[in-house]
Amino acid sequence: MVFLKILLILDVIGLVLAGLYLLGMMGKRRPKNGFGRLGDFDYAHRGLHALPAGIPENSLRAFRLAANNGYGAELDVHLSRDGRLVIMHDENLKRTTGVNANISAVTTQVLSQLALEGTREKVPYLEEVLPLFNGKAPLLIEIKTEKNNHVELTRKVVNLLKQYPELDYMIESFDPRVLRWLRKHHPNIIRGQLSQNFLKDPGPGMKKPMAFVLSNLLCNFLTMPNFVAYRLEDKDDLAPGLCKKVWGVQTFYWVVRDQETANSLMEEDSMIIFEGFAAK
Repeated sequence: MVFLKILLILDVIGLVLAGLYLLGMMGKRRPKNGFGRLGDFDYAHRGLHALPAGIPENSLRAFRLAANNGYGAELDVHLSRDGRLVIMHDENLKRTTGVNANISAVTTQVLSQLALEGTREKVPYLEEVLPLFNGKAPLLIEIKTEKNNHVELTRKVVNLLKQYPELDYMIESFDPRVLRWLRKHHPNIIRGQLSQNFLKDPGPGMKKPMAFVLSNLLCNFLTMPNFVAYRLEDKDDLAPGLCKKVWGVQTFYWVVRDQETANSLMEEDSMIIFEGFAAK
């Protein structure tokens, strides 16, 4: 009898933990009309770039090509030392400009002297990109936070977006604090939680408890994302599947690099962020 009672208690504990796990990844169910116009586009990862043709990632030329060819675009936004909204993927400038410095440590004066990946393209700012898409294709804007700048950076991005009423856009971030702030201050902005399997591939300095929480989308109950954007290589992980099947949250996958994969994802009603080919 004692053994059976122990098993019963363990079963109850297991059910409670499973329930809490599912509640943790709760997000906003996709509306019946999807995301409207936002759902009609594929999103070019860092613009429609092709370095062999002299078109670097996250460059004005790459974004112009995406908009002119009927694609949405995904882009990354950092905050410079003097408060400018800088478009670049990496926190550090080394890979794309050759200068070993963090964006948050440099000013516009420094950035204006840099070229992207050996081309004539300059480091762009968000206010230069938005007019290219205004009234055309939508943007998927990733907020790249550093330390505790999430409020300042997100607020600046939102305030700039207000100047383009004909622009369709979504905002996403790996940092749940960004989504939490948007939920509180701008709940009508479509927001998405970026993630991947951080247990398998942790970020710099990331501890295992945080890796577990972020990999399993366990901040969703606080942020209530409209979509989850998960790394394609981790597509079969438990968290994104449960988030979609249990809560009905829209899924994105990144980065898609061939049409066959794109077709497969679209058949299951997922949206794509692509590069290296012309998605159809």
